[in-house]
Amino acid sequence: MSRIGTVELRDAVLDDGSFRSWDDTPLAVPTNEAYARELAKARAATGRDESVLTGEGRVFGRRVAVVVGEFGFLGGSIGVAAAERITAAVERATAERLALVASPSSGGTRMQEGTVAFLQMVKIAAAVTLHKHANLPYLVYLRHPTTGGVFASWGSLGHVTLAQPGALVGFLGPRVYEQLYGEPFPAGIQTAENLLRHGVIDGVVPLAELRETLDRTLTVIADEPGPPPPPAPVTELSDVDAWVSVVASRRPDRPGVKHLLRHGATDLVLLSGTGSGEAATTLLALARFAGQPAVVLGQQRVVGGIVGPAALREARRGMALAAELRLPLVLIIDTAGPALSADAEEGGLAGEIARCLSDLVTLDTPTVSVLLGQGSGGPALAMVPADRVLAARHGWLAPLPPEGASAIVFRDTAHAAELAAAQGIRSADLVASGIVDVVVPEYPDAADEPVEFSQRLSGMIAAELHALRGVPVAKRTAARLQRYRRIGLVEPPMPRD
Repeated sequence: MSRIGTVELRDAVLDDGSFRSWDDTPLAVPTNEAYARELAKARAATGRDESVLTGEGRVFGRRVAVVVGEFGFLGGSIGVAAAERITAAVERATAERLALVASPSSGGTRMQEGTVAFLQMVKIAAAVTLHKHANLPYLVYLRHPTTGGVFASWGSLGHVTLAQPGALVGFLGPRVYEQLYGEPFPAGIQTAENLLRHGVIDGVVPLAELRETLDRTLTVIADEPGPPPPPAPVTELSDVDAWVSVVASRRPDRPGVKHLLRHGATDLVLLSGTGSGEAATTLLALARFAGQPAVVLGQQRVVGGIVGPAALREARRGMALAAELRLPLVLIIDTAGPALSADAEEGGLAGEIARCLSDLVTLDTPTVSVLLGQGSGGPALAMVPADRVLAARHGWLAPLPPEGASAIVFRDTAHAAELAAAQGIRSADLVASGIVDVVVPEYPDAADEPVEFSQRLSGMIAAELHALRGVPVAKRTAARLQRYRRIGLVEPPMPRD
């Protein structure tokens, strides 16, 4: 597996000639004779004075800060001097309000400096966290190899985390494992591709594509929104039976969130998993709708369409990402209901639904929810309480699928259509009850005009995002809380003294 050096990484990512070093002479640390010889040898071999390079440059004209590890310098290990350099660079990026691109390549803590070096990961993690708390982007590109305390600190804190194809990435170095346990570490576990499959990282990107990927990412999370889209024409829709909408929402060829993003969004960056080692069915992405940037959470139309705890943890990751980056959040609801299994119960499904509801209704960024198709049960409810709620004409929302409601009320499923009408689940009913704000037309069914529908929906999402951006945070969040306080009440509640 080839290693990517600091200069190679720098030159592949930054605009030509734009790099400016921030590095001062490394901090003097206590050394014995043997360690001093190792440092001198590493400096001579690499032409670097420490295991990290820091500075600033530009990515397609945008000013960014960079922190790049050099594995050739004592295995990219982090001691006091390297950690001080990293921390100072992160703090400067925060003070100057720059996006930060970090690319570690390291075996972890510098053993020659012992426990003091080990504790340096704390101050690096603190600086990165404060950078993120300042609502500034932190983007990570893991290079071969990245292990130990580096992976367990600044290598795992990215808003977006990418990795070099084939890179060895893991907490415990395989050589250490073999020495400790007398057998090789299982093959294929500590690879970038395996971590992507398990939702630990967001993407595996060749160096040749990294610059373009960073450009798309920064277009969404750092660039200003575009102008508002033209208003959508107002169209009167004929009445539609609730059961017709239920059947339409279940068509296998109905466009889902992937189709919406493919035909209705630009600057798309797909993310992966919860960041906690779980791949999930929720789609998480960064994208722009008619120039309006957003974090996108979408329930995918997979077999069965059910949602488990991992999918909701991924949704909560998206909510946190939107909050940290001060980006609007778009939620696409399309689920047949919750996973009903022992694994789901033991995985804390109910608690994840509750935490999603809690996080979303109190989120301080603009939020737009879209009932794209089926909206069944707790996993649908968990993604509803936004500032604005759109519904496709055949989108619907119910405590259970109509067949389940029929089983409870009539002890059979034959009355599903009757229950669908009686419960007020269709888009027109949801508008009347104050749950939905706008119905997105289908002519007559999104599956019959998938591209046109996706583009129509995208334009309406963009219009809502643009309008919400102009509302002060306190006013917007107060209106959201009051909205959900009043749903179902004939008269508004009397204020308390």
